[in-house]
Amino acid sequence: MNRTDYDAIIVGSGPNGLAAAIAMQQQGLSVLIVEGKDTIGGGLRSAELTLPGFLHDVCSAVHPLAVASPFFTTLPLEQFGLNYIFPEIDAAHPFDDGRAAILKGSVDDTAALLGDDQHTYLKLFNRLVKDWPELAPDVLGPLSFPKHPINLANFGLNALTPATYFAKRFKTQQAKGLFAGMAAHSIQPLSNFATSAIALVLMTAGHLKGWPVPQGGSRQIASSLASYFISIGGKIETGYYVKSLDQLPSSKAVLLDVTPKQLLQIAGHRFSSFYKWQLEKYRYGMGVYKVDWALDGPIPFTASECRSAGTVHLGGTFEEIADAEQSASLGNHPEKPFVLLAQQSVLDPSRAPAGKHAAWAYCHVPNGSYKDMTEAIERQIERFAPGFRDLILGRHTMNTAQMQQYNPNYIGGDINGGVIDLGQLFTRPALRSSPYRTSAKGIYICSSSTPPGGGVHGMCGYHAAKRALKDVFNISVI
Repeated sequence: MNRTDYDAIIVGSGPNGLAAAIAMQQQGLSVLIVEGKDTIGGGLRSAELTLPGFLHDVCSAVHPLAVASPFFTTLPLEQFGLNYIFPEIDAAHPFDDGRAAILKGSVDDTAALLGDDQHTYLKLFNRLVKDWPELAPDVLGPLSFPKHPINLANFGLNALTPATYFAKRFKTQQAKGLFAGMAAHSIQPLSNFATSAIALVLMTAGHLKGWPVPQGGSRQIASSLASYFISIGGKIETGYYVKSLDQLPSSKAVLLDVTPKQLLQIAGHRFSSFYKWQLEKYRYGMGVYKVDWALDGPIPFTASECRSAGTVHLGGTFEEIADAEQSASLGNHPEKPFVLLAQQSVLDPSRAPAGKHAAWAYCHVPNGSYKDMTEAIERQIERFAPGFRDLILGRHTMNTAQMQQYNPNYIGGDINGGVIDLGQLFTRPALRSSPYRTSAKGIYICSSSTPPGGGVHGMCGYHAAKRALKDVFNISVI
């Protein structure tokens, strides 16, 4: 590496590392991104995992938070090759009777199919959609005095409740099941406090912006961010895995897109004993087991709505999903796991050869699990799409260890950078005046282990950059 001095160095080129680098480079600083892999992106990579011509998203696939990100939406990423494709139906949730609940862009259209819950849904989400532009900076940031306290208080009363409690306001199986699938993105038991938050955010994002996939794969998000960063003077070096800060050129600030475990390994000797103790107590959540398929045709879902949805949640009733998530959190492997499935090629034909399709799915498993969940996942798909197995031309699987090997931030297969339960919702990764500051001057953490947590939105990196800009360079960014 060229031993050149920089104002700031970012370790890791996931969405948060890229966001942090851009936010600092925009202020006229000299910024270097260091990436351990040969390609940038973190969870934003795509590859031919199964057969030639089938392009799969290695990790993240569908991006409601990216397209709704208060920071990413300020960037001219379409000028750098990013093109989102929006499904007719954002997400579908099939049931055993052949019906399906769906999330559409319109609150009215979604509510209209929920029978006796139509009025409840309209009342809840019409207000959230109206308030979200003002809520987003507060919800997608660190704990601080809110700019719109009344709106945030109204959101918090709903968001901080357990999903099992929140769902009681619905009467129908369709509304309860739809909400359960959304809440299960929290990757924790639905009886935990604050599990309603992720459901409300994802559903509101769907109504406002949609649940799109990037044309050409999730790698296009990383590529466009990197291209923009370079266009404003930034520099990226790949293939350089950082094990110690001593490996880096000198700089005034270092921001690390890593979780507490790696942060301790890289810079622990510079931290106070109390801060190290806090990081050592940091908790990781359930892992994921993931499968990609090359298919001979579209997935033959019984419910027609599922065939045009970008995302399909497979798990049946609210009770069944809650039981599966509770079981996995206790160290078990459910026979009928909750499955999150994306069928990107339905929206983006470039993902597969003509007439063929590519699909992606995962389920939650105990952290560090080595169990092969392929059969259980495929049974759940076959349950709602008889004949699915007959279409399989090839498959690629990743257990929790392989997920962590691919991305060291996925400790034990935890793709959220640590469990986001009430105990860590406001203290990621440690209880401090700013969660992005470490105890060492000039060293910051900017990963999904900081607020607001997991997801492709870049807000962890953006807020960490704002903190570093203020502390180190006396630059205030509004």
